[in-house]
Amino acid sequence: MNLPNQLTLFRIVLSFLLIASLLSPGLTARIAAVVVFILACLTDLWDGRLARSKGLVTDFGILMDPIADKILVLSAFVAFVQLGLAPAWMVVLIAAREFLITGLRIFALGRGQVLPAEAAGKHKTVSQMVAISLTLLFLVARESIAARPEGAGWVAAGETGIWWLMLLTVVLTLTSGTSFFWKHRQLILNL
Repeated sequence: MNLPNQLTLFRIVLSFLLIASLLSPGLTARIAAVVVFILACLTDLWDGRLARSKGLVTDFGILMDPIADKILVLSAFVAFVQLGLAPAWMVVLIAAREFLITGLRIFALGRGQVLPAEAAGKHKTVSQMVAISLTLLFLVARESIAARPEGAGWVAAGETGIWWLMLLTVVLTLTSGTSFFWKHRQLILNL
């Protein structure tokens, strides 16, 4: 197994560490979640760049890289639901889009077609990563000021901001999914 594919699998392992960190109490756990998420994002950058620059693109990587991304993103969002930071309906919509797109990609792959990511999908991924990053930073800040009485107003404002950020992420996720399905509608119509 080549290095880019190993990095992809490592990102899946990091997803489980992210959940464990998010669901553990305390400031140290929140900081660990930030570090784990940054490391996971870096593996996403490294595996793609290495694969393309060294000619190490494989069918495994083409299939597993987006799946590893989805596992990472959905792990964070599900943990945010558990922590009361995101409504479950938002995460269900995001997950549904991700599973449907992945299903279509697997179907197309079975027919000898590779459906590459589109610009809208890349923007969606960036919006998700930004939402997760800002939420993780909010969790660190909230844990840092939790005991201070003056922090209550800031925490409430931060939670409202996270809700709006998640809503924007849902809108971009659904928009990119709609665009992807529209572009590949012939493949869908021939199911």
